[in-house]
Amino acid sequence: MRAELGRIDWDSKLTGNTESCWSEFKDLILEVERRYVPTMKAKTGSRKAIWMTHRAWKMVAKKRKVFAKYKDRDHPAVRTVNKKTTKAIDEAKLNFEKKLAENIKKDTKSFFAYARGHNKLKTVPGSLVDDNGREVESVQEITEEFNNYFASVFTKEDPGGVVQCGQSASDETVEQLTGLVIEESEIKKKLLKMREDKAPGVDKLLPRLLCNVVEEICRPLWLIFNKSLEEGTVPDDWRRANVSPLFKNGCRNKAENYRPVSLTSQICKIFESLVRDAIVLHLEKLQLIRDSQHGFRKGRSCMTNLLTLLETVTKSMDDGDSVDVIFLDFAKAFDKVPHKKLLRKLENHGIAGKLRQWIESWLSDRFQRTCIKGFRSSWRRVTSGVPQGSVLGPILFLIYINDLDSGVMSWILKFADDTKIYRTIGCSEDRKILQQDLDRLVEWSTEWQMSFNEKKCKVMHIGKGAQHTYSMNNCNIEEVKIEKDLGVIISNDMKMLSQCKYAYAKANRMLGLIRRTIKCKSVDIMLRLYKSLVRPHVEYCSSVWAPHYVKDKDLIEKVQHRFTKMIPRMKHMQYEDRLKELGLWTLEERRHRADLVEAFKIVKGLSDIPCAKFFEIDTASRTRGHCLKLIKTRFSTSHRQHAFSQRVINSWNSLDQSAVEASTVNSFKNALNRLRATRKGLFLD
Repeated sequence: MRAELGRIDWDSKLTGNTESCWSEFKDLILEVERRYVPTMKAKTGSRKAIWMTHRAWKMVAKKRKVFAKYKDRDHPAVRTVNKKTTKAIDEAKLNFEKKLAENIKKDTKSFFAYARGHNKLKTVPGSLVDDNGREVESVQEITEEFNNYFASVFTKEDPGGVVQCGQSASDETVEQLTGLVIEESEIKKKLLKMREDKAPGVDKLLPRLLCNVVEEICRPLWLIFNKSLEEGTVPDDWRRANVSPLFKNGCRNKAENYRPVSLTSQICKIFESLVRDAIVLHLEKLQLIRDSQHGFRKGRSCMTNLLTLLETVTKSMDDGDSVDVIFLDFAKAFDKVPHKKLLRKLENHGIAGKLRQWIESWLSDRFQRTCIKGFRSSWRRVTSGVPQGSVLGPILFLIYINDLDSGVMSWILKFADDTKIYRTIGCSEDRKILQQDLDRLVEWSTEWQMSFNEKKCKVMHIGKGAQHTYSMNNCNIEEVKIEKDLGVIISNDMKMLSQCKYAYAKANRMLGLIRRTIKCKSVDIMLRLYKSLVRPHVEYCSSVWAPHYVKDKDLIEKVQHRFTKMIPRMKHMQYEDRLKELGLWTLEERRHRADLVEAFKIVKGLSDIPCAKFFEIDTASRTRGHCLKLIKTRFSTSHRQHAFSQRVINSWNSLDQSAVEASTVNSFKNALNRLRATRKGLFLD
């Protein structure tokens, strides 16, 4: 295949417009695939397990044959073949599970596919209730019902034209980005990073094939990308998407509880990533994206978003004030973005010329169909939104909601469409200002056709003081004491018991899945699965919710207790001995280590959050310790005492100079490992 593709003179072959060049390239790749990739007829109704090897399958067949001959389970020949068959099956399962564990970090799909087959887990509903209350059970009808619902949420743009929007950074003319220079070497880097296990788009070009002919397809893709950008046009295949419904929450037989994830052309995603990199560089260089946005930005994350919120909340509580936090919910945000208004905002952010024309072509005349279990719905036109599952979509969405907080006096934090507005409440005037800010947000949503789902918006009163009722569109916002925000459960008393129970339950469910699925519980296999599938549940954003009560710490530690006992030869050992044998730290030690790593990122400027928001560096001369010691401020409440910016200071100040001088996060982690080996109490209070 490489030899044949290498002999093609692509420069003379691809001379037409973008559509014809793409069709020529795609047809050649598919023709080479048809000629050289061997095919086999899939057996229908086969009961062969996914882990079954040819040798094990032959032994099963032989076992059946011998039993059919003697009809006696106690016959020596039957017992002998039974032992050999059991041994072959055990070896097949062991080797398969070992491969699953070795590749778990790169390929979690295979594990869950194995778990689904073993535990009969459902990924799609067996039936769906349509708008008329009728229960639909056939897979074809279910796909049509999903596709009809996904298309029903699209926005019809206002006929009055595109409203004017202000610039993000300042009133000065924004430097323009009109195009980008594409090099073959950049395309090659992107192709080499492509994952082979990804699903193909409508063009049917398999990533497994493309990853093996990278050298041969760089040139034609370079020609097609440049031609597409020069003409400002996009091939039809790049605007077609196979949509998979992804369950969110609620009742499984209602289409509204699923979100559409688009499977688009992998080649188009390569080009999207080049465009995205250029746009991100432009936006960051000119600082056009507001500081309130933490989603899809380098140096920012769910962690920085939540830490920023809790830093303000604990400071206000320490001062004796209360804080009102309003969690906002956009209705189908990514699907409702109006294209014309989005293009206008792109212009105001300096994205113009051929690049803007290409994005307009990429957004226009899109079609999608829902695919479930090999069944496909009819095509439906996509009239609004940015594709969920695309590479370019998220950054376009950030640009669209960038000016959401324009004119708002209260604090706003965003992670893509997850938005919250909050304010310290010292008097009744503060409540009025917060209500006025809510009214401004409603005006923005009406003007830009991004409506809020008022029924899902929530308000939380944190701290002492009179509570106030807020409203949006004449609808009172529901008051809550507990709310899940960016995967972390926050309560109005600032205690973390609910989050600890939630993390404990999720990790325990995953441990149960591993126990039921994996037969061979060797140390190597179990450790790999635990570190990749279980431990992340109890360590996600741990710097935000790290517990300080002993009962909460013990609850989280139970997860690791249970895991270490799942390894057969360690059941009767002491917990500390099991950890030493497996080379693990306690989860409490790992949380302290995570705090230090996050502090390192902030102090050294590796995080995009200013250090002054959390810490004050002690510039006074010191004779002992390192040169980046932090000042610990006074506090009057336990909430402030155990906040991230306070509890990490003692551990940070106890580090040595070599640790804080580390240039990368990995080198800092290595320094912590060395210090832990020599100083037992480094991570524990």
